[in-house]
Amino acid sequence: MARSSTARRYAEAVFDIARRDGTEDAWLVALEAAAHVLGPAEVLRIVENPAIPLSQRRRAVRTALSAESVASVASGLLAGRRTLGSTAEVIGEAIAGPVGGQLDNLVGLLVERRRVSLLAAIARDYGQLVDRERGLVAAIVTSAAPLTADETAAVQARVEAMTGKAVTLRTDVDPALIGGLTVRVGDRLLDASIRGRLERLRSQLLAGSRQAHSSGV
Repeated sequence: MARSSTARRYAEAVFDIARRDGTEDAWLVALEAAAHVLGPAEVLRIVENPAIPLSQRRRAVRTALSAESVASVASGLLAGRRTLGSTAEVIGEAIAGPVGGQLDNLVGLLVERRRVSLLAAIARDYGQLVDRERGLVAAIVTSAAPLTADETAAVQARVEAMTGKAVTLRTDVDPALIGGLTVRVGDRLLDASIRGRLERLRSQLLAGSRQAHSSGV
């Protein structure tokens, strides 16, 4: 089974549990926090290493995903989201309570199956399921340098005006863009980067050169 399909199946299972328990927002934050904590390559090399006894890997994961660690990462995630329906207090209580235990079970299963690397994809797919249920549009803005809070808000407002819907915005940094930014809304890519403009100009020049060559100019 493809990794993308596997991640989707996990995300759908979590979504069913979250809807049943009314903990969609808590799971949204908990999954993103877990992916952030366990995603680095040096961590994955340990938790997915079959040479290390499973009990030791599970213990390492539990330590990494302590309530304090998840809460620390979650606070930053909460600050960047405007579309959560629950308060930070309610989300924190759910993560410290039932969601924390359920997350431990999920990650334990991923450790056993050596699929912890799927956490980021599971978090993304789960977020898409939540957004779809709430009629939200997910957008990813990638810039050459980190955006300020005002710049992020301006981009979000622009995308919301363009789509006519509330938007959940995620930011990434790619220095290769040189300048400007790209915004992906679903399958649509809006490219306002210098690299994008240079590549379009190059394509136009090449097309003109081929046309001239074919006409014998």
